[in-house]
Amino acid sequence: MKSNLNRRCFLGLGTAALGGLLSRTALAKQVERRDGVKLKISLNAYSFNKPLRAGEMTLFDLVDYCADLGFDGLDATGYYFPGYPAPPSDEFVYALKKEAFVNGLTINGTGVRNDFAVADEASRKRDVRMVKNWIEAAEKLGAGVIRIFTGNKMPQGYTFDQVLEWMIPDIRECVEYGEKHGVIVGLQNHNDFAKTADETIKIVEAVDSEWFGVILDVGSLRMHDPYKEIKKLLPYAVSWQLKENVWYGKRQVPTDLAKIKAIIDNGGYRGFLPIETLGEGDPKVKVKRLFKDVKRVFV
Repeated sequence: MKSNLNRRCFLGLGTAALGGLLSRTALAKQVERRDGVKLKISLNAYSFNKPLRAGEMTLFDLVDYCADLGFDGLDATGYYFPGYPAPPSDEFVYALKKEAFVNGLTINGTGVRNDFAVADEASRKRDVRMVKNWIEAAEKLGAGVIRIFTGNKMPQGYTFDQVLEWMIPDIRECVEYGEKHGVIVGLQNHNDFAKTADETIKIVEAVDSEWFGVILDVGSLRMHDPYKEIKKLLPYAVSWQLKENVWYGKRQVPTDLAKIKAIIDNGGYRGFLPIETLGEGDPKVKVKRLFKDVKRVFV
């Protein structure tokens, strides 16, 4: 089912009309895939944020670590490429791609840190250009998806739907560029501007593209029961961030992997399941422990 909401009419809508149209696109853009479950376990590079930023590790070291543990893929976040936010050189991209390939890994995704919730149009357009540059980098890496965000917070003086009036066209411009380059754009729910499953789904359905979906971040669903939120988002998921903890408001508890497996088994999902660890402790130890738990439950 296709929405008739094009960019020109979207920009001309008032908030009330916008809300009405968004509500009528319900279930428009769930991911179409074969029934059943097929999972490939990947590592999100942010798990090694501190050593990567400190220069104690490189993405090539991370490829070796993933190969040693037996991961299927690496979600190679853009922050850790030389020169970010500028895109990496072809020489670096192809060397990393080769290193992954000969070690049996897929670079399944990458990601940037954008902010489309700011009122300043020039700032947003710079981020649109950045996303496009990294879509090209993702294509060269062979990565099927690039991760973006909504924005850091709700800007003062605006409502959620008022921000969507500029945010949706910005995201759609990125998604259309992604389609031209064979790269899916994934919106990570990140407890920022969009805090709930319903708010995230509203954005996905408004963009209305088969080349746009959700990066299902289980650790950023903090307003309601996280497992009910995960179930809502599953039909829109194009990738994940499976973290070691979920949140109930301000309280975090270990993720119940069996519950998530049951949600996936019931709803179906095929693709990469990137895991991510956060917080204090040696990431090599933390990731290895989570990886073993995920393999025990899911595989």
